[in-house]
Amino acid sequence: MDFKLTDEQELLRGGLTRFLATRYDLEKSRAAAKTGAGWQPEVWRAFAEELGILGATLPEDNGGIGGGPVEMMLIAEALGHALVVEPYVDTAVVAAGLLLRAGGAVADALLEQIVAGSAIVSLAAAEPTSGDFWQDVSTRAVRDGDDWVLTGEKIVSSATPLAGHVLVTARTAGERTDTTGISLFVVDLAAAGTGITVHHYRTIDDRRASDIVLDGLRLPASALLGSEGGAWSSLARARDEGAAAVAAEAVGCMRKVLADTVEYCKQRQQFGQPIGSFQVLQHRMVDMYMEVEQAAAAALLAVLKLDEDEATRARAVSAAKATIGRAAQFVGQQAVQLHGGMGMTEELAIGHYFKRLTALQFEFGSTDHHVTRYGRLTTR
Repeated sequence: MDFKLTDEQELLRGGLTRFLATRYDLEKSRAAAKTGAGWQPEVWRAFAEELGILGATLPEDNGGIGGGPVEMMLIAEALGHALVVEPYVDTAVVAAGLLLRAGGAVADALLEQIVAGSAIVSLAAAEPTSGDFWQDVSTRAVRDGDDWVLTGEKIVSSATPLAGHVLVTARTAGERTDTTGISLFVVDLAAAGTGITVHHYRTIDDRRASDIVLDGLRLPASALLGSEGGAWSSLARARDEGAAAVAAEAVGCMRKVLADTVEYCKQRQQFGQPIGSFQVLQHRMVDMYMEVEQAAAAALLAVLKLDEDEATRARAVSAAKATIGRAAQFVGQQAVQLHGGMGMTEELAIGHYFKRLTALQFEFGSTDHHVTRYGRLTTR
C-alpha cells in the first residue's frame, strides 16, 4: 500500500512529537500517576491550547480542525511512544465521538469544552456480568415524570477519576443482551448528588479508573443523549474507534520498547563484547521488529476502514486488535527478558511500557474476543 501523509498531517505529527520529546518527562509523569492526581492538567491544557489535538478529529462547527481517523492514529501513536497517561483516547476519541453523533445542546456544549481542554468526559459501559460485550446492559433507566431514574452498576470506567462528566449506558427497553433499547445518559459528577457511589483506583499501568453504583440516580430529561433506546449503533462505532486508537497507541509503545532494547543490547557487555553482537539475540530483535511492523500495518488498515460499513469496519478492527495483542505480548516479554532483571524495575522505562502493553491487550475487547469476532465475521 502506498500510504503518504499530507503536509498538514506531517506538521501535526512533527509538532506533537517535538512537544512530547521536550516537555513530557517520563519521571514526572510516573510521579503524577502514582502519588499525585493521576495526570498533569497543564499538559492537557497545552494539548488543547498549543497543539489543538483534542479537537483534531472533530468538525470545525464544534471547534475542531476537521481531521479524521488518520489524524487520530498519528496522535495516539505519538502519545503511546511517550507513554502519556492523560486520557486522550477516553475523552477525545470515544466520548467525543459519542457526543458528536448524539448531537443536541448538552452534547455540543461538552464538545466545546473538550476541545478547549476544560472538560474530561469518560464512558461507563462495562458491567460486572458483561465481559467484553457492551450490549450486555443490566443497568436500568425508567421515567419518573420529566426525570430519568437510573439503577445499576458499572465497572472499570477508565479516566472517570479525572472526569467532570461520565457517559452511562442504561437499558430503557428490551432484555439484558438486546442491542435495541440501550440509551446513553450524561452524568455531571459534581451535581449528581445522592443516588451514585463512585470508587476510584489506580490500575496496573498507572491509569485511573472507577467502579460506579447507581441507586436511584435522578437525572433531568436533558441528560438523555440522542434517541431513547437507539444508542447501540453509536456505541459499537465508539468501541471500534477506541480499539483502533489503542492499537495505534500500542504501536507507538512497541516502537519505543524496540528502540530502547536495541540500544541496551549495543551497550550491555558480556564475555568482553556487546550482547547485541550475539546472533541469537539479533534474531530475537529481528522477530520483535517484524511483530511491530505487522502490528503497524494492521493498525493502519483498521484506521482506514473506520468510515466503512459496520461489518467491514468491525472485521478490520478485530484483525488489528488480535494482531496487536499478539505483538504487544511478544515484544513486551522479549524486551523485559533482554534487559534481564532490570527490565521490571521502576527505574527503567521498559517496565512501565511493559505494563501498558499488557493492559492494552484487554482494552476495548480482549485479544481472544477479537479473534473470535474476526472468525465470526469472516465465515458468514
